[in-house]
Amino acid sequence: MCRRNSTDVPDFVLTGLADSEETQLVLFLLFLLIYLVTVLGNAGMILIIRLDPQLHTPMYFFLTHLSFLDLSYSSVITPRTLQNLLTSSKNVSFLGCFTQLYFFIFFGAAECFFLSSMAYDRYVAICNPLHYPVIMSTCLCSTLLAGSYVIGFVDSTVNVIFISRLHFCNSNVIHHFFCDTSPILALSCSDTHEVEIILFICAGSTLIMSLITISGSYVSILSTILKINSTASKRRAFSTCASHFLGVTIFYGTMIFTYLKPKKSHSLGKDQVASVFYTIVIPMLNPLIYSLRNKEVKNAVIRIMLKLGGSRQLK
Repeated sequence: MCRRNSTDVPDFVLTGLADSEETQLVLFLLFLLIYLVTVLGNAGMILIIRLDPQLHTPMYFFLTHLSFLDLSYSSVITPRTLQNLLTSSKNVSFLGCFTQLYFFIFFGAAECFFLSSMAYDRYVAICNPLHYPVIMSTCLCSTLLAGSYVIGFVDSTVNVIFISRLHFCNSNVIHHFFCDTSPILALSCSDTHEVEIILFICAGSTLIMSLITISGSYVSILSTILKINSTASKRRAFSTCASHFLGVTIFYGTMIFTYLKPKKSHSLGKDQVASVFYTIVIPMLNPLIYSLRNKEVKNAVIRIMLKLGGSRQLK
């Protein structure tokens, strides 16, 4: 995946988020709690959808895989961050650093296009409800899912190949709590101008293409909803896409703030806060957003609990 290419630096050192032991302990406990909620929330969402036949629809097919992406995305970053907060050694090997970078970009890019697939699903459900079962077939859903992973694979491969070919012969201290593109590029003693342009094109095209799909879908959804005469029907239509819209706004807001801005405007503190939000906090929020605001999920939990209670009584 990566090669050292005449570098004099044996490994990298992650500075982390704080220097004092007291602050590190507080952050460790906070991030551990968040990660446990993330694992339980996303794994629970997957389990609920799998166990309840009434949730075997395209919308919940996408929601199952979104939970898997969030769980994987968080697991790439959080365990290593917890380890660094708890131990004095913050070294990470070249292979370990670029492996983390690869899967971070892979799951991040895949989630961008997966969220746009979910937006298209909501567009079809609201704008073409009679044709929804035909349009959102199992074949199309699987194709959209596979396409998201293929784009993630291409994006992460291009990024890692170009960055790993740079020379690292000066400092090995990464001023971040995980291996991200900008902090790694800052350590290179090579000319990174061309690489930065390529990475900007990759990140920009991923975000912009998926945002165009999402924006187009929601413009059509809003136009359709405004034409509905019944207030109750309008409210019902809004509720079907409110959770997804909230999740998209939070995810893309922090991603754009971090990556799509001039290099001179980068601030270490602000970038780290934004990074904590989209790598650690958002994967925890998504299952809460999609479950607490969703009556179908709540009803599914009740059905599963009653079914489990009934089977225990029979025993």
